[in-house]
Amino acid sequence: MMRREAERGGHGRKGARARAGMRATLLALLPAAVLWGAGARAEPVPAERVTAALPALAEMARKAVSDGGVPGLAIVVVHDDRVVFLEGFGLREAGRQERVDADTVFQLASMSKPISSTVVAALVSDKVVDWGSRVAELDPTFQLHDAYPSQQVTVRDLFAHRSGLPGDAGNELEGLGYDRATILDRLRLVPPSSSFRAGYSYSNFGLTAGAVAAATPTGKPWEEVAQEKLYRRLGMAATSSRYADFIAKDDRAELHVRVDGTWAAKLKRMPDAQAPAGGVSSSARDLGQWMRLELAQGLFGGQRLIAEDALAATHQPLMARGRNPVTGAASFYGLGWNVEFDRHGVSWGHAGAFSLGARTLVTLYPDSNIGIVVLANAFPTGVPEGLASSFFDLVFEGKVTRDWIPAWDAAYAGLFGPAIEAAQKTYGAPPKDAAPALPASAYAGRYANAYIGPAEIVATGGGAVASAGGGGAALELRLGPDGKARFPLTHFARDVFTYRPAPEMPELPVGVSFAIGPDGRAASVTIEDLDGFGLGTLERVE
Repeated sequence: MMRREAERGGHGRKGARARAGMRATLLALLPAAVLWGAGARAEPVPAERVTAALPALAEMARKAVSDGGVPGLAIVVVHDDRVVFLEGFGLREAGRQERVDADTVFQLASMSKPISSTVVAALVSDKVVDWGSRVAELDPTFQLHDAYPSQQVTVRDLFAHRSGLPGDAGNELEGLGYDRATILDRLRLVPPSSSFRAGYSYSNFGLTAGAVAAATPTGKPWEEVAQEKLYRRLGMAATSSRYADFIAKDDRAELHVRVDGTWAAKLKRMPDAQAPAGGVSSSARDLGQWMRLELAQGLFGGQRLIAEDALAATHQPLMARGRNPVTGAASFYGLGWNVEFDRHGVSWGHAGAFSLGARTLVTLYPDSNIGIVVLANAFPTGVPEGLASSFFDLVFEGKVTRDWIPAWDAAYAGLFGPAIEAAQKTYGAPPKDAAPALPASAYAGRYANAYIGPAEIVATGGGAVASAGGGGAALELRLGPDGKARFPLTHFARDVFTYRPAPEMPELPVGVSFAIGPDGRAASVTIEDLDGFGLGTLERVE
């Protein structure tokens, strides 16, 4: 139900902001000019050094596939405005024969964010909008929880994740099947996680709101603007911000998750609601052209497509994110880009992941005019970061300094581990002395609140509610538009039930608790998975 987007802005986890503490807050306030001097400045690298590293990159990619790290990969490397490496490895779908090639289309997940940032930079360059344009002037219907941010929030604020909007806001509504307009409208109900512009909170629907607002003056939908302002200009014929275009491609990579230790293409992910933040699909060939544009600061094929200052604004470090969990590099967020100061110099990058089976990565070193994109069709895996880190070690240092893939595998494998462990500890097995449930009719009925919308508890059979593994009435939770999101409830103890909202994580139970009124019927229901902002309690409606 709730979309568990495994990657939250590149490398950070939910606790990164807390770990960074006061030091990170102070760093976020430093002028960009000071920050640019905080890391080593990378020097241009000779073409022969890059060329020498490419065979090793290909061999590492082949090994990652043959070792079962991922079913398939596509990689493109750009150096000095040239595509110097473009290759596919492995399978588009496990168990089938079709192989990944340079034109295989992958879902990019959150790697969509820097691409959408480039689209808005093109709008800024064309004087359609400005990074500092207030969303209230572009779209007066958009509101945050409080009046002041609603009036003052800018496109820049939303792309930098500093509006105060909590990171997961809207994700759970998308998981229930609500469309973009409904989700953006309901963001006004979500209490802020920080004061306006005071905290970093990575938000899919915050960035989506900024992108949609930026496109409003054109009178065209975001998807068409992205096509017109970027994809078509660069000849990115395989790239789209519409899921229907992705699914219509014959040469596409399926999503994979592990089932009994084996990669399996079991699930689909339709991200149209958050298209600017996570809905782009593209090929390695197309993304090589995009990297050329970024590294050339808006030039492409000798022509200026985007004003340099409009694009440069996206790469300025605005908000502190703490440190990279594997490399330890100081990490910041710009406008749809992570900006890091690591052992090789300043890098711009972004990762993407769908817990339903996608992993992607872009990393650019602007001072050395080099970049890489790695696309993978599986989750969890750290193969994209592992390959990129190893490649840049070879380019900058002449050798791979550590085994990067296991380190990144561990980082991604652990993203949901604590949540699953806590859920199993709480709901893994009902207590031995659990009180029986009330009759099914006590829980059945309709419930609603303004944020989650309507819900229905439907009883099949009659009489007492079935205990785990026993006979009796069954309860089903129905959520979202027309109740299409449906989940069987398992009795846990008295008025508490569980269900499994994430098909990719069947070991993750979630609690559903009923409050019984004086008439002996449930007066309300609280769904833990939807209660992150205190908005998960729905009242019975007659």
